[in-house]
Amino acid sequence: MMRRAPEPYLGLNTEEPNVMHVDLNSCFATVEQQARPSLRGKPLGMANRISPNCCMIALSYEAKRLGAKVGMGVREARVLVPDLIVLETDPPKYHYVYQKLVAIMKSYSPNVKMKSIDEGIIDFHGTREVINPRPLEDIGYEIKRRLKAEVGSWMTCNIGIAPNRFLAKLAAGLHKPDGLDVITHHNLADVYKNLQLTDLPGIARHYQARLNSYGIMTPSDFLQADSFTLHRNVFKSVVGDDWYQRLRGWEVDDGDTKLGTVGRQFVMDTSSNDDAVILPRLHYLCQTTAMKLRHNNVDARGLLVWLHFKNGETWYSRKMFKSTFYTDQEVYRRTLLLYHQRPKLTVTTIGVTCYELTPSARHQTSLLEADTRAELLTQAVDEANSRYGTFTVTYANAIAGKKVVKQKLPFGSTKYFELLCSSG
Repeated sequence: MMRRAPEPYLGLNTEEPNVMHVDLNSCFATVEQQARPSLRGKPLGMANRISPNCCMIALSYEAKRLGAKVGMGVREARVLVPDLIVLETDPPKYHYVYQKLVAIMKSYSPNVKMKSIDEGIIDFHGTREVINPRPLEDIGYEIKRRLKAEVGSWMTCNIGIAPNRFLAKLAAGLHKPDGLDVITHHNLADVYKNLQLTDLPGIARHYQARLNSYGIMTPSDFLQADSFTLHRNVFKSVVGDDWYQRLRGWEVDDGDTKLGTVGRQFVMDTSSNDDAVILPRLHYLCQTTAMKLRHNNVDARGLLVWLHFKNGETWYSRKMFKSTFYTDQEVYRRTLLLYHQRPKLTVTTIGVTCYELTPSARHQTSLLEADTRAELLTQAVDEANSRYGTFTVTYANAIAGKKVVKQKLPFGSTKYFELLCSSG
C-alpha cells in the first residue's frame, strides 16, 4: 500500500526558479532546413548513412506528424512517409550551431552544462543580483530571438524554467515546438495533474510498471508518495530518495555521470564474410575507440566484440585482461584475439566496446621499456595529428575503413563532439 505525504504539506522547494533548460527543436533536421530552404515544410529524416539497414536518428516535425519515429529503419520510415527525404548527417553544420548555442547561453551565466549536442542547462544562481536582474522569462524570449538572429530564422527552441534541472527539462517539453514554460511551487501540482508518468524525464515503461505495482498511477500519486515508500519499496535504494527530492524541485542532478563504457559500432556498407572487407572497418573502429579512451584519460581492462549476421543471429565475445590498454595498437590487437573466434557468416554490423574503465596511469613512469615506448609513440602520433589534422598519421589498414565508416553523432553527451568534428 502506498503511503502518502501529509496534506497539505508536500515539502516543495519554494525558492525562485533559477534554472533554465534550452532545447533546440528537432535540431539536426531543422539545421538542414535552415541551411537548405527548399527542404522547409517537407518531411525530412536524418541517418548516419543512407541505407535500408540504418535507422533514423532525427526527424523534422513534418515527418513526425506523419507517423515516422526516431529509431525506425530507413525502409520502415519510408513506408509510413513515402515522400520522406532522407539525408546523411553533416556534423560540421551541427558543430557550428552547437558553438553558437553555447556562446549564447554562456553570455547569461558562466554556469552552463550542455546535456547533449542540442540541449543544455543555464544555472542562474549567484548571477541575479549583478549580471541578470531581469525576469528569466524575458531572458528566455531573448534567447529565442538571438537564436533566430545569430543562427537562422528557421531555428526554434523550447525553454523551461524551474527551481531544479528535472523540472526545467519537464517544463521545456510541455509545449513543443517553440514553447516557453515556467514551473514553480505554485503551479507544480497542477502541471503534474495533466501528465502521464512516462511524460516525466527519466520514467520509461520499466519504472512506470514498478510505480504502478505500488499504486502510483499518475505523477500526482508520485508526488504524494512519501520518501520511505519510494526508497524502501519502489526503488529499493537511495534512488527513491532522489526521486522524492527531484519531484519537489530540489536539486539532485547537478553531478557528473561516471563513464562506464567507450566503443563504436558500424552497420556494414556491404554485407560480407571476407576479412579483407571487414578488418579495415574494424581497425578504424578500434582506432577511434582508443582515441575516445585517451580523450577521457581512462584505460580499459575489459573488451567486448560483437557481430550481427545476415541470417539474423548475433555473436559476441568478451574478455577481462590482466593489464589495462589504451593505444590504437592494443585495442586492435586484443579485438582481433576475440574477432578470430567468430563464426564464418556474412556480417552486417560490427561493434567494439571497452569497459572496466579506470583513471589512466600512463603518465606514471613504467618499469617496462615496452610500455614506455608505446606511451611515447602514442603521444607523438596524437601530437602530430592534433597539429596537422586527425588521421594524418594512421595505420594503412585503417585508411580503407575511414573512407566508409561515418562518425556517428554522440547523442546524450557532448564529450566527444569536439573530437568528432576534428576527426571527420
